[in-house]
Amino acid sequence: MAVDGGDVVLACGDTSLVAVGVGPGLPVNGDPSLSSFDWRICVLLTQLSCPFSLCRVQDEDIKIAIEDAGFDAEILPQSNSNRLKPQSTLTGQFRIGGMTCAACVNSVEGILRKLPGVKRAVVALATSLGEVEYLPTTISKEGIVDAIEDAGFDAAFVQSSEQDKVLLGVSGIFSDMDLHHLESILGHLKGVRQYRFDRILAQLEVLFDPEILGARSIVDRIGEGSNGKFKVTVKNPYTTMSSNNMEESTNMFRLFTSSLFLSIPVFLIRVVCPRIPLVYSLLLWRCGPFLMGDWLKWALVTLVQFVVGKRFYVAAGRALRNRSTNMDVLVALGTSASYFYSVGALLYGALTGFWSPTYFETSAMLITFVLLGKYLEILAKGKTSDAIKKLVELTPATAVLLIKDAGRKLVEEREIDALLIQPGDTLKVVPGSKVPADGNVVWGSSYVDESMVTGESAPILKEVNSSVIGGTMNLRGALHIQATKVGSNTVLSQIISLVETAQMSKAPVQKFADFVASIFVPTVILLSLLTFFVWYICGALGVYPKEWLPENGNYFVFALMFSISVVVIACPCALGLATPTAVMVATGVGANNGVLIKGGDALERAQKVMFVVFDKTGTLTQGRATVTTAKVFSWMDRGDFLTLVASAEASSEHPLARAIVEYAQHFHFLDESSTSNDAEKQIKGSKFSGWLLDVFGFSAIPGKGVQCFIDGKRILVGNRKLLSESGVTIPIEAENFVVELEESAKTGILVAQNDTLIGVLGVSDPLKREAAVVVEGLIKMGVRPVMVTGDNWRTARAVAKEVGIQDVRAEVLPAGKADVIRSFQKDGSIVAMVGDGINDSPALAAADVGMAIGAGTDIAIEAADYVLMRNNLEDVITAIDLSRKTFSRIRLNYVFAMAYNLISIPVAAGVFFPLFGIRLPPWVAGACMALSSVSVVCSSLLLRRYRKPRLTTILEITVE
Repeated sequence: MAVDGGDVVLACGDTSLVAVGVGPGLPVNGDPSLSSFDWRICVLLTQLSCPFSLCRVQDEDIKIAIEDAGFDAEILPQSNSNRLKPQSTLTGQFRIGGMTCAACVNSVEGILRKLPGVKRAVVALATSLGEVEYLPTTISKEGIVDAIEDAGFDAAFVQSSEQDKVLLGVSGIFSDMDLHHLESILGHLKGVRQYRFDRILAQLEVLFDPEILGARSIVDRIGEGSNGKFKVTVKNPYTTMSSNNMEESTNMFRLFTSSLFLSIPVFLIRVVCPRIPLVYSLLLWRCGPFLMGDWLKWALVTLVQFVVGKRFYVAAGRALRNRSTNMDVLVALGTSASYFYSVGALLYGALTGFWSPTYFETSAMLITFVLLGKYLEILAKGKTSDAIKKLVELTPATAVLLIKDAGRKLVEEREIDALLIQPGDTLKVVPGSKVPADGNVVWGSSYVDESMVTGESAPILKEVNSSVIGGTMNLRGALHIQATKVGSNTVLSQIISLVETAQMSKAPVQKFADFVASIFVPTVILLSLLTFFVWYICGALGVYPKEWLPENGNYFVFALMFSISVVVIACPCALGLATPTAVMVATGVGANNGVLIKGGDALERAQKVMFVVFDKTGTLTQGRATVTTAKVFSWMDRGDFLTLVASAEASSEHPLARAIVEYAQHFHFLDESSTSNDAEKQIKGSKFSGWLLDVFGFSAIPGKGVQCFIDGKRILVGNRKLLSESGVTIPIEAENFVVELEESAKTGILVAQNDTLIGVLGVSDPLKREAAVVVEGLIKMGVRPVMVTGDNWRTARAVAKEVGIQDVRAEVLPAGKADVIRSFQKDGSIVAMVGDGINDSPALAAADVGMAIGAGTDIAIEAADYVLMRNNLEDVITAIDLSRKTFSRIRLNYVFAMAYNLISIPVAAGVFFPLFGIRLPPWVAGACMALSSVSVVCSSLLLRRYRKPRLTTILEITVE
């Protein structure tokens, strides 16, 4: 509805109040989300009885109320643009703190999946991140954060898939007056839908309409409206995550050093001081019911146990509240048993005069070693995400914006934050600086290093109309580029998104770790209790001699120490970290080598690949088809024949069609009789230069060719199948010529006018130089290569013979490629498909592992599990080899984690004590547990040393 040219907005909340604002930018009911409307009238409707959160009020009632207030009102028909569109789901990332093992991950995932409006939730232990797909109309990101925090974990929102939201840091707001001034600026800003300012963090979150304004406009208007008082910066979510990781490691290091500082005196009192007579005499001085040494140990260890070690009690309580158990439960049980036994021993001695030995140092050293292990683990896990950090660092922090007037004359050069670049901006890129966004060159010429995306070390010449990629390095001349893709749409951002998604995903093998984690801690506690009762009962029954007992010890203490060692040496973390850390490192290594992996499940399947199915055109071949010969089989002039064929093919997007048009252009304008500059300019200036004939009724027939009408005559351009189905007879002379072309690995294109064949074109698409070597390398690796193509059988066999492929499937329509994939999958074989075009996307989706050549189409890349960014077939071998190496590392991690627990728990329980006298004090067991998870992460980090395999090594070629 509009009143006097303005918009009327109705809002109804729990107070059953409907309000319509008047005046630009004034908030309604304190709701800033309504401040973007240009209101002309205000109506307050009260005493509405509405049990729901949204009241339906008739338009006529509102019109009458407005007229009663003395204003004119008119009900306007609602346009399609104003209709509310159903809200789609959003994908948000949340930082989750306090998770220690796979049991915590399972607990958080279970909580999130039960929330209304949450469609999917995945939590990664290695990154401490959760990815949640949710309906914003049902639950907000604040609601998700609250749910995680209610479960006892720390949570913070990181970023979401919303394209119309920006997070700004605002300095200069010191009072409520400043805040009202900021709200007034935003309220008057057309296109702002909603905003929220956090005074504690000094962060402003703005939801805006990207069709009306951009992030830079918001920043500029805030600065101008405050006369420079408010300083506004854009918050980069990746920078925020890095600072959070740094903060976490700093906090853990502080806890560790505090515990170590308090534990060292306890250790010295127990071990060193008895050998120093003067100091020992002071410790034996009785102060009240206890010795001075006991008082000191109790005071120091109490600080360690309940101040430094508070996090273990909090985390253990959180886990038990969520009906799960984790590593913190084990640490809290083990240290508490040692601490409270020691306190009980002191009190018992004070009451009875019988003094048993205390084990305060066990509790303190346990916590110290566990904190050391957690600190090292955080540092090691930080290394696993180095790939994303390096990718983020490729984008420059700032850009030089060129501001021009209406006459396209340069007015000003302005340095802006790279996050504020908007589509259409003209940017200046000087030599030695990085390209700030994806775009096209509008002025200048230079060489650009695109190795970070393509892997090609040779610089690429960029001239006017050339495309450039954000993050690449400009080497020589200055360039002016026009930004076409910014933010999450850039190539680099999409690469980062793919790597992030892969690191968040779970490999199927991780289900084993999740199952073990769910039963691990209860099983260890039962084993600990069993250890205690076995040793205690056997001692009481005299099964073992008293000489085994420590000095002044008893059977209870002897059994308790074994029991505590069992609790603290068991480590569920090592199992939980075995898979995700290896997957994280592998996806990062793959990205650095030009292989983007979309998830842990794809990584797991690729290591079992038995067949690799290659598309021919653009995959095994270079995709740059050229016409090598043209033969006319009629009275028609060669030039007229080529004009006719080019006219028919000009409307087709097929690579062969483009090759035919280019050949005809070359014949007409660049032959020996006509090589003038004017002709060259004519070709460059217009796509077809006005020489093509008018075409009617054009239609492309998939897998066969094209059909159209020129001068009232039907023209067919395609393969034998097209002509035979159309009733055209192919003369023997033409058939022999086509066969000759096909046997030389060329494609024969037949041309018919009405019902008569008039000529044949021979088209060649050169093989990629590495194709034959890659095929041989796959065979050496035990993988069977297959070629599938829509081309004819003779050409397909000739190409396959040239590259060394035995299994060929030819004359396959696009839909049939997926059927070929399924035929190999029938016996359970894992099949990979390598393709680049739209027609390959069904096969890429049907394959167990789809590999899209990076230079291919967006649809093919979307359907694939692997993206080979460098358009190099050698990366097929890299992808398979990396997946094999990764899962070898994962298996090694699992073997180590399982073997550690299977061996260490019996040793801690004292199984070998009667035979060999081997015994692990609890603090030694704690040190072993702390280092076990660190060793698993470090094992995964060894994947960072991965080097792509040399083909000379695979093929066993000796280079002299």
